[in-house]
Amino acid sequence: MTERRLASDAEAKALASALRLRILRICLGEAHTNKEIAAILGRDPASVLHHTRTLVRTGFLEAQEERRGARSAREIPYLATRKSWQLDAAAQDRSMLDAFLEELALAPAAEVDSTRLGLRLPPAEMEEFQTRLHALLEEFAARPDDPTAPAWSLFMVMHPDPNRP
Repeated sequence: MTERRLASDAEAKALASALRLRILRICLGEAHTNKEIAAILGRDPASVLHHTRTLVRTGFLEAQEERRGARSAREIPYLATRKSWQLDAAAQDRSMLDAFLEELALAPAAEVDSTRLGLRLPPAEMEEFQTRLHALLEEFAARPDDPTAPAWSLFMVMHPDPNRP
């Protein structure tokens, strides 16, 4: 299992934005220019540029080789470094949940597979459950991307159940 380190203040702040988390997802397997990212998000390129630069400065995005676009305009594509997978960033706000909900709203309902589970396990068994789940996620995260395969997203949250004290 990958040993995660605590995020620095700058890294935690960079990840505390639903928009930046969505940018990382967009650039996960394929490099995109700021203009392309803005088009996918339906946002103004100027406002997206600030977020893109923040992600580059903190090492979450990496600039790729410059290319020429329409009318020989200089374009820099960006690719996610997968650094966020190696960090332990405390859930200080709802940015990750907000990014997930924004993406989920764009997915066709018929293609969403959801499961909800309630458990009551002794601490040792709960620890085993979490360890095995994290190991499974690590195993699949380590596999190389297949650019010909459909892209999927998974969001998982475990929390104490306030409905069953």
